[in-house]
Amino acid sequence: MVKNFKYVELYVSNAKQAAHFYRSAFGFSGFAYSGPETGNDEVVSYVLKQNKIFFVLTSAITENHVISEWVKKHGDGVYDVAFSSDSVRKDYDYSIAKGASSSSDFNSIETKDGIYESASVRTYGDVVHSLVDDSKFNGVFKPGFVSYRPDNITSNEVGLLLVDHIVGNVEDKKMNTWASYYEDIFNFKSFIEFTEDDIATQYSALRSKVMKSSNNKIKLPINEPAEGLKKSQIQEYIDFNNGAGVQHIALLTTDILSTISALRRNGIDFLDVPDNYYDDLQDRVGIIDEDIKKLKELKILVDRDSDGYLLQLFTKPIQDRPTLFIEIIQRKGCQGFGKGNFMALFESIEKEQRKRGNL
Repeated sequence: MVKNFKYVELYVSNAKQAAHFYRSAFGFSGFAYSGPETGNDEVVSYVLKQNKIFFVLTSAITENHVISEWVKKHGDGVYDVAFSSDSVRKDYDYSIAKGASSSSDFNSIETKDGIYESASVRTYGDVVHSLVDDSKFNGVFKPGFVSYRPDNITSNEVGLLLVDHIVGNVEDKKMNTWASYYEDIFNFKSFIEFTEDDIATQYSALRSKVMKSSNNKIKLPINEPAEGLKKSQIQEYIDFNNGAGVQHIALLTTDILSTISALRRNGIDFLDVPDNYYDDLQDRVGIIDEDIKKLKELKILVDRDSDGYLLQLFTKPIQDRPTLFIEIIQRKGCQGFGKGNFMALFESIEKEQRKRGNL
């Protein structure tokens, strides 16, 4: 059974520069490295860590490598959303028997540091899910990696704790296909569904279905575009990504005020939230612990459900193409995804689309 998010691997054009960005802007620390110096003459990978979050930034050294082709097609983006597993062979065999397409076969590597087991299956677009069991491995990250502790940037953690959820954008009429895939392959269940009536503005709309693991540790919303007067933000993503892919990674914090403050100081650009969003905020969400003036200053969104409330904010795309972005989220009981913020969020996204001439 898959248990939680293990790591997120991004294919990028320049892993060294990308690692510097995520360290200096998002507060990650260097953790592990693989490249020519470790005997890998094709690929360079930097592993970054912040509490329970692991980002792997990987580039090919040569232009004719499959990773170079991936980046040429999609731009910098998420290639692998890896899950930890307590039985990789069993989970992999089950997924293949249920119709999954293999990306890499089961592999058990035994070294002086122990045993590392992995396999991977394909999902939407050119994204894969690796299944990993490193419970018997005492080395650095995985075989072939060494410790990476750059000394030119001191630790700059901003309070990010773990991956809360990861959102995929798929083509029109493909949402249910991929929801069924997760039900069949991983025994995930549908958690929440949003229709175009829930997620729509004057110009565009989308549909979304949230899949989750049985232990609630892995949540994977899946979006598809819906017909509107103009181009959906999901369709814009698919156009620039040349197909389906990971739209955003949501990272959890327990103090979003300090986290957003730190990220803004570090130069992260967030989507704009109009000041009038806060005029009737308390009427909409009730009593909250945070100072509304401070939320307004930092442009943080708030939503409530029957279990509590959440606070969230979304970055602008973190590469030149309007594709992948990051969500910062704090949960105070609420396990939803900010349905009450959809209108403000999508109007802000459309404002950016309009600037790009893509609305």
